[in-house]
Amino acid sequence: MIEKSHNGGFWPSLYEPLRNIGTKLAEWFAPASEASSDDGAYRIAMELPGVEEKDIDLSIHDGVITVKGEKRTGREEEGDTWYFSERQYGSFSRSFRLPPDADAGKVSADLKDGVLEITVAKRKDTSADGARKVPISKG
Repeated sequence: MIEKSHNGGFWPSLYEPLRNIGTKLAEWFAPASEASSDDGAYRIAMELPGVEEKDIDLSIHDGVITVKGEKRTGREEEGDTWYFSERQYGSFSRSFRLPPDADAGKVSADLKDGVLEITVAKRKDTSADGARKVPISKG
């Protein structure tokens, strides 16, 4: 549920249509991704054509995988005549929250043909954060 505070007065706020523009722009420039799982692991595939391995930073913190990077332009504009360019360059970032049974200590990543594939193993112990039942003895 999302709570929205009520603005006083009859007229709507003038900045209301622009409130989420930053989020919308970030989603538009984020690399296309897909996630799947099987019995042993979770997999995330992210399209990163033209991005070199050295320009990608993959990190895990508090159960969230974050992929940051930059697609650099390599074109030289000296003496060239450009009619249009539809290619995108610049920084990007995507974050994915891992399920409770994901083992953040067993993560691998492979970049091949412009696709970054991240594999996160599933824990066999499905109790959250290593929780376990403690038996109570009769004193």
